[in-house]
Amino acid sequence: MCADPTRRQILEHLRGGELPAGQIASRFAISTPSISRHPKVLKEAGLVTERRDSNRIIYALVEDRLAICVGRFLSAVCPEQIVLRHTKWRPTTEGEES
Repeated sequence: MCADPTRRQILEHLRGGELPAGQIASRFAISTPSISRHPKVLKEAGLVTERRDSNRIIYALVEDRLAICVGRFLSAVCPEQIVLRHTKWRPTTEGEES
């Protein structure tokens, strides 16, 4: 789902806040029908939400879900990083050895 550059760009645009479907489509050099399937795929993956405002569809980023997906991807690609993430950093206090 995130392998597609158009979907990645839509996620990037949504970082700034909600956007209507028409405004998302206007940022791309492809036809509106071609672009409209991408937010739907992102919605089905749980990465964006959709709400209706009169006759417009407004999309918003689901940041927590995106962070979880990226974390899972990185864990699969870089499994040695899992150990580092689960190791809690604890500052030393005076009199303690580092």
